[in-house]
Amino acid sequence: MQTYPECDPLPRRPPTADEPVIVNLRHLPPDVRVPAHRHDWAQLAYPLRGAMRLSAAGMVWLAPALRAVWIPPQIEHEVVVLGEVELRTVYIAPDVAPLSLSSCAVIEVSDLMRALFEALSDTQPDSADAPLRRQQLTALLLTEIRRAPPLSLGLPMPQDRRLHALCQALIAQPASPLTLTEWAARVGASERTLARGFQRELRMSFAAWRQQLRLAHALDGISRGRPLGEVASELGYASQPAFSAMFKRAFGVPPGQFLRQHRA
Repeated sequence: MQTYPECDPLPRRPPTADEPVIVNLRHLPPDVRVPAHRHDWAQLAYPLRGAMRLSAAGMVWLAPALRAVWIPPQIEHEVVVLGEVELRTVYIAPDVAPLSLSSCAVIEVSDLMRALFEALSDTQPDSADAPLRRQQLTALLLTEIRRAPPLSLGLPMPQDRRLHALCQALIAQPASPLTLTEWAARVGASERTLARGFQRELRMSFAAWRQQLRLAHALDGISRGRPLGEVASELGYASQPAFSAMFKRAFGVPPGQFLRQHRA
């Protein structure tokens, strides 16, 4: 399994009663790991470019560029930066949190939300109208986050060491063509044991879990503007039509239409 150098997770500035929402811009080196940590406040992490993988509460979440991952207060989480990432981190006081205080999520980032991130990060504290402007921008941003459509980009992770080893290997190589029988030989379990384990622990089949993983990577690839054929090939699909059909079953529209509807 690939290893990543560590990166300091300390925030720039935490939220306060006077400023319950703080927006920071961070430039992270490529392919680094932010070790497991937790905050007293909620966080919305939004890659402007690049992508990030977050592990928390028995789940793995992939946030492609122009999507954001929501992390509630006191949820221990680890982040792996995929490529070179320019990241907006939004720290939100728990008493004004617009989303769940118990579970992570990946949400759509609207044009208005992006504009509000920029406006809040550029607010001049010395101007006479700065407090009122920040208050109004903050209220609008919280409303926009609250109404943002969620994306099904979370993957449950098993506790069983053999299932966990299999899932971690697939996360590292989502295009792997190995069958469950072949994985069983690699991790030291029977195919039947693994199949039952997926249903018992994750409430889905091996094929469904792998497809969900590939969907998350597909969304990252097409969000970066990469050719559909290239993304399909990297994820192990024999043809672009087969990939597009899988994508449409999951998101209701083919990749091209999805991009047009969610373009930055």
